[in-house]
Amino acid sequence: MRKPWIQQPRSIATFEGPFEAVFQQVHCSSHFSTQNHPSVPSPAYSTEAIEKKWYAHWLKHDVFQAQPDPHKVPYTVVMPPPNITGVLHMGHILNNTVQDVLVRRARMQGKMACWVPGLDHASIATEAKVVALLKSQGIAKNDLSREEFLEHVWAWKEKHGSVILHQLQRLGVSCDWNRAQFTMDPRHSRAVVDTFVRLYEQGCVYRDTRMVYWDPEGQTTLSEDEVQYKSVSGKLYYIRYNLAESDAFIEVATTRPETLFGDAALCVHPNDKRHQSWVGRHAVVPLTSRCIPIIADPYVDPDFGTGCLKITPAHDMNDYALGKRHNLPFIEVLEKDGKLSAAAGSYAGVDRFVARKRVVQALGSQGCLVKSETHVHNVGFSERTHAAVEPRLSTQWFVRMSPLAQPALEEVERGKILFYPKKFKNMYRAWLTQVRDWCVSRQLWWGHRIPAYYTPDGRVVVARSPEDALRKAQAIDARITALDLRQDEDVLDTWFSSWLWPLSVFDGILAPENAQMRYFYPTQDLVTAPEIIFFWVARMIMAGKVLQQPAPFQNVYFTGIVRDKQGRKMSKSLGNSPDPLELIDQYGADGVRVGMLLSAPAGNDLLFDQKHCRQGRNFAHKLWNAFCLIDGWKACVSSPPAHAAATAWFTARQHQALTALDHQLAQFRLSEALMTLYKLVWDDFCARFLEFIKPNSGAAVDATTYRYARDFLGNLLKMLHPFMPFITEELWDRLHKGKPSACLAVTPWPVPQPYNAALLQQAEPAFGLMVSIRNLRGQHRIPAHQPIALQIQAAAWPNALKLYARYIQKMARLCSFTCLDQQPKNALTFQSGQYICHAMGVGGNTDADAALQKELDHLMDFLRKIDAKLNNDRFIQQAPASVVALEQRKKRDVQHRITSIQNQLRS
Repeated sequence: MRKPWIQQPRSIATFEGPFEAVFQQVHCSSHFSTQNHPSVPSPAYSTEAIEKKWYAHWLKHDVFQAQPDPHKVPYTVVMPPPNITGVLHMGHILNNTVQDVLVRRARMQGKMACWVPGLDHASIATEAKVVALLKSQGIAKNDLSREEFLEHVWAWKEKHGSVILHQLQRLGVSCDWNRAQFTMDPRHSRAVVDTFVRLYEQGCVYRDTRMVYWDPEGQTTLSEDEVQYKSVSGKLYYIRYNLAESDAFIEVATTRPETLFGDAALCVHPNDKRHQSWVGRHAVVPLTSRCIPIIADPYVDPDFGTGCLKITPAHDMNDYALGKRHNLPFIEVLEKDGKLSAAAGSYAGVDRFVARKRVVQALGSQGCLVKSETHVHNVGFSERTHAAVEPRLSTQWFVRMSPLAQPALEEVERGKILFYPKKFKNMYRAWLTQVRDWCVSRQLWWGHRIPAYYTPDGRVVVARSPEDALRKAQAIDARITALDLRQDEDVLDTWFSSWLWPLSVFDGILAPENAQMRYFYPTQDLVTAPEIIFFWVARMIMAGKVLQQPAPFQNVYFTGIVRDKQGRKMSKSLGNSPDPLELIDQYGADGVRVGMLLSAPAGNDLLFDQKHCRQGRNFAHKLWNAFCLIDGWKACVSSPPAHAAATAWFTARQHQALTALDHQLAQFRLSEALMTLYKLVWDDFCARFLEFIKPNSGAAVDATTYRYARDFLGNLLKMLHPFMPFITEELWDRLHKGKPSACLAVTPWPVPQPYNAALLQQAEPAFGLMVSIRNLRGQHRIPAHQPIALQIQAAAWPNALKLYARYIQKMARLCSFTCLDQQPKNALTFQSGQYICHAMGVGGNTDADAALQKELDHLMDFLRKIDAKLNNDRFIQQAPASVVALEQRKKRDVQHRITSIQNQLRS
């Protein structure tokens, strides 16, 4: 059943937008129609039409749809739900390409592949966008009731909320769109409320007045994990506090002079002899007449500043702990909007940063500012609004994390959940062993409202509904009516719904025994970014345990961060991130997917360069041209087959690559897996096998070899499909034109067979010889069309060359290829592996000789420099052994090359 929120205009279901016309026009039978393309393929690959056609086809035939099937093994992935405020960026391209590779391969392996897409309501970011929109229309949030404001948010969501999912479709992601969900759907909302009530009843949720992180821009609390620290160059101000009992003074260094109106004490280290005599005395807060005590505590670092700290318990996390320990007053000097409070006297209502400048001026005019100096320190910023956060005393709701942390840690420690790469296991362990309670309440209107209800006398009941709250309240006091109850105004942290995601998408919280839950849960693989290992990954594992369900997933693959060539994280603010949709327009979805994965080593950040997408596009064209070549051949009967050696070699090579591919994918080494396929297609299939068997113009290929070539290409398309779904589906269709054929997306994944490793090893000398001859032509500037007579110096044909002699002669453009046990005259001599080779009929080439002599002179000079270094006793004694070994290896390599050039010049 389709969700109401995706049935609106521009919905996924109706597919309005770039795919709409194609989706409505394409009428495919159960097998592929060949009416849309000629029997002879076009010479160029056009991405746009093919991408539209096949995505519409997959949707029309429910290729991505998943339902429980007792005859199939389930394979489940839940998409990390992007924010409804989001638009496609390079991180999304990487993350969703990885997921799609895994899901498409599982589907081809015969598993019931279920990829659940969805969107996150993103409380802070969404409310900020709607507030800004209303402000541009002359409407203030505070002028609206909660219900009126939420109407505006829902309207904004319906208009903009699904943009990113439509953009992801351009990438070719194979989600089951019928399962698309939203974290504010009624069912998800009920699951969130139910979980909150359960945790409260178990004693894991409580309400308390504590120091929290406050976002003055969004005017809401943040959890510690939502605060991003940046190194900021500011000022360290040295302020003089006069002693109340004498004319003496004490200097205090601070980065925040505007908070002095909230000072409750000055503090020194108890063992700091400079200040021991001051402990127990009082100081006067500058710009005020208020006296505060001077106390001692080991927390103080005697080496920072002057060794004396001002303590503002209401506005600093560490000062809060000191204030509790020494029973100090908590004076709030900052309001929710970041302006100074009435406690600041004449500075009340002034923005904190403006007040800082004014306070510094006033301190200077009164002789209380000793000096200021540049000081670099870490400042916390809101992850969502980017405003500098303020520690603030506030009454909030918290989740007690310690009871949840240990079971979640054990799931990973015992190997029930595996991390790829493994290095993130240490990060996960470190966080869970030092976890703090989670502040889950947010002072917003958009989100899941906290299901807590207050009685007139201040008592609280936590309930699943207003009716349930009234029953609980009347159990306390029978006189309470529904009108007496007031629901908490705050909403829950967005992550409080996200941590339930793998369970709630299958209704596993409210109906844990339903058929979908039993079949698809737990999920298999989670693909996400390491920066949310605490926000999301750890908490999802906790949720699974606290709700008495198995671990929510078996494997977690952490992608790297996409960076530019300079190593900077890609972002709109830096202007260094390309528009992914423009990349897809330019290089095709397959090209962009290949470009991302080729540069994405497992778990490491990737330096993205647009040339990788160009390389991906060229690879698609290479594949297209290979099909065009084969499809243009004519087949004839030949007995025996003309290319038995070539087909036997590539059969073994294909199964070798497939074996490596399966192992790499099992270890989530997707970049290596793609490179395995890239080399198999480009080097082995196109540059070798097809060139080996390619007939002369107008000639035919024997039927057996032709069948092998088409079968090989079909298997390559299968292996490539998870990485490049569009071009592979198109070529698969063309490869089977006129015959019923299953959609490639659900065609069985090829199974590797035992292969002849000795045969592959035997072929290497032949391939090496081809490369050597090509290098010889380059070094001596021998034109490609000029034939060469080649002689192998041996008493008899080496078996490794004999089998492939005809291919060597063809590929190297040899007019003759012989084997003799003596060295001929007037030949260029070179060595390829263990074979001494002589090239004849080349003729004199003065330019080539001059080039060789120039290279020889350069190498002789280089060798003299290496010898000078290795003959230097000081270098040998002081340089690391690895450096000395490297220089010695350089010397051997240079000497070998010098000998080779000298032999060539002599010959």
